[in-house]
Amino acid sequence: MSGLMFRVGNGYDVHQIAEGLPMWLCGVEVPSDRGFVAHSDGDVAIHALCDALLGAAAKGDIGLHFPDSDDRFKGIDSKKLLAEVVRLLEQDGWQVGNADITIALQAPKLRPHIDLMRQTLADVIGTDVSCVSVKATTTEHLGFVGRGEGCQVWASVTIFKKA
Repeated sequence: MSGLMFRVGNGYDVHQIAEGLPMWLCGVEVPSDRGFVAHSDGDVAIHALCDALLGAAAKGDIGLHFPDSDDRFKGIDSKKLLAEVVRLLEQDGWQVGNADITIALQAPKLRPHIDLMRQTLADVIGTDVSCVSVKATTTEHLGFVGRGEGCQVWASVTIFKKA
């Protein structure tokens, strides 16, 4: 068989929000007096993206590769984790086709930051910004997201390699 082999991956992550922590999303620090509780920098969007990429390549999940029980990853910049995931995929011949991320967060508003988020992710995964989508929504004050207690992120990706 010749041509290209494609795979699709999905990722999901959630983080609690607390006062006095930085809010990192898609590799960008979003101005806020509240941020994400996590072992790393808490970039819930990059964590979901890592899971989507690892899942597409059948390489487990982010916890397998970067466990929160390992002090090497305490406070780590999640862009470094994403770069390592991309490197793992490239070792097996995979390339990222596209990434689509949906962030559910009641506040702050993310629209002013989305273009930089897209470019930051594109730079890390080594693709054109036109292949990276970042969308933001609220939950209309419903559930833990609507109450401002946390953030949910879904990520979908395609990866490909020559067959």
